[in-house]
Amino acid sequence: MAQATLTVTMPEQVWIQQISTAHPDATFRVLAAVPGAKSGFALVRITGPDVAAVIEDMNDHPQLTEITLAQWSDNEATVHFETTAPLLMFSSRDSGMPIELPVEIRDGEATIEVTGSRERLAELAEQLTNFGLQYRIEHVRERLHESQLLSDRQLEVVVAAVEQGYYDTPRRSSLTELAEHLGIAKSTCSETLHRAEEAIIKRFVEDVPGLDDEKPLEEQLASD
Repeated sequence: MAQATLTVTMPEQVWIQQISTAHPDATFRVLAAVPGAKSGFALVRITGPDVAAVIEDMNDHPQLTEITLAQWSDNEATVHFETTAPLLMFSSRDSGMPIELPVEIRDGEATIEVTGSRERLAELAEQLTNFGLQYRIEHVRERLHESQLLSDRQLEVVVAAVEQGYYDTPRRSSLTELAEHLGIAKSTCSETLHRAEEAIIKRFVEDVPGLDDEKPLEEQLASD
């Protein structure tokens, strides 16, 4: 299974591109979405300094129908609506590749994450193009299954290290503090972390596609 992050630029004729670029400080977070035969339905949380103006523009846009305000405050609103131009939803539907929610859209660009076979990823790329959506692939990698890579003990120590801030910059927890939190010796903690990190890093490097290949990522998706 491959995991990809894409940045999608919405076409100028689509409502979300027009409204989000008119309000570049606003963030549209798609919480739920479902495509219909000729339209799509979505629940979106909008945050920004002038949410009232964003809602006003949405109410006036012909591509949006049945707008319902579910929640409202000065800098945040949650809106349920129907749109006649759900291009991301149609691309997902026609490619058979689910887009993971939430999806964040800001200033005309949507950041989406998908997980599936490389064939489905290639099909999604094709459908995005078919619907006039420009995109760039931020990264593609094989999805790591930590439960298969690590022992229960290694996973426990890695999770605790993340939660305690051992991997933060700057660190919020030292190795000694992490070991004390887990109730184990510092040497045991260090050895367990090292073995877990070794397994994760080696697996990651092995599964990154095209490290020695100069082909574009789009071609890698289509050919793998």
